[in-house]
Amino acid sequence: MGIGMSLQLDLKTMLTTLIIGNLFTAVLITAYWRHHKQQVGIRSFFYAKVLQAAAWLILLLRGGSSDPLTLSLVNTALFVGYALEVVSILQTQRLQKETDLRYFTTLTILNVIAYHLVLLFHNREDLRIVFTSLGLVAGIVIPGIRMVRKKNASALSCIMGYLYLGIVVILVLRGVLAFFFDALFSYFHASTGNQALMLVGQYLIMISTNTGFLLLMKEQADQALLHMANYDDLTGALNRRTFIARTNDHLRTLARKKRPVSLLLFDIDEFKSINDTFGHDVGDRALVDLTARIQRHLGEEDLLARYGGDEYAILLPDRDEEASTAIAEQLRHIAEQAGIPGTSRPYTISIGVLTVIPDDSTQLEVLYSTCDKALYQAKRRGKNGVARGYFDAQPSLA
Repeated sequence: MGIGMSLQLDLKTMLTTLIIGNLFTAVLITAYWRHHKQQVGIRSFFYAKVLQAAAWLILLLRGGSSDPLTLSLVNTALFVGYALEVVSILQTQRLQKETDLRYFTTLTILNVIAYHLVLLFHNREDLRIVFTSLGLVAGIVIPGIRMVRKKNASALSCIMGYLYLGIVVILVLRGVLAFFFDALFSYFHASTGNQALMLVGQYLIMISTNTGFLLLMKEQADQALLHMANYDDLTGALNRRTFIARTNDHLRTLARKKRPVSLLLFDIDEFKSINDTFGHDVGDRALVDLTARIQRHLGEEDLLARYGGDEYAILLPDRDEEASTAIAEQLRHIAEQAGIPGTSRPYTISIGVLTVIPDDSTQLEVLYSTCDKALYQAKRRGKNGVARGYFDAQPSLA
């Protein structure tokens, strides 16, 4: 009697802990959701936690019974809940593909159908464990792999990816042990001696994944704030402050290496006329389109910034006069071929170029002032051209 009551109390305690943990996370998600409705993934994770809490509540209310009704309700809720959790992770990490929704919907339906077929025609614990484990693996492995392989992934994202891959390994091992060795790691039978281990493991997984998701949401919010602080909100180019900071870093590095650097300044010719003729909305669309076109033709180390209005700056580290002139002419040609979005009217840009080998005394303000003079020289030459600036007052070269 004493041992039985102790086991029952342990089951109730663990299930209650799982229920409270998932519901508490859902409450936190709701509070966060109210002020961050634009963030993707929150809704899916909220419903995932509610369904998982419901599954453990059903098992608690049924006293841990393994009758068909309990098995059906609990596992159906868990299949759907874990699928929603996986989708929310992919959405949060911007790793969701167009086919994912169809894949996880189909997978969840097949998992539920396959489980119920086993339940109806071959209701054996080992087969249920195998089908459940493999069904979950087919979903959980996807965020694990994508998060680990994600380009420029944060340490937190990688840890979460490896956590999900670790869960995959555990599920596969659970299925293998059940099918080949009759070792049943089940939530339903205390007599197997593995029920407590399963519940403790589930609790640790819940704590890890719930905490990890909340931290990922916080990380995403911080990244969004950082992006707003560093980038122009219209065009997506660097803003002036960030461009200056990163350019100064490059100047120090290139000064040590005694390598050249080129600065380009350009703006759209007669941009005020475009705004006056077609409206500021069309003018903004032209800026966005031009930024995207130019960004595609720059290298990873190159910096593109919107300095203000229609004026842009580009830093080309390790580019000499010949290379920077070629790039400037290429960008001028790109703009010439672009045209004002929604109209048949073309537009052009004028570009000032400056190339130096920086030293410890090189200041961006001086580089900017000299390059700006070259830009206006290009304007005076008739626009739609490239002019080069020099510190030693040599004639500029187109």
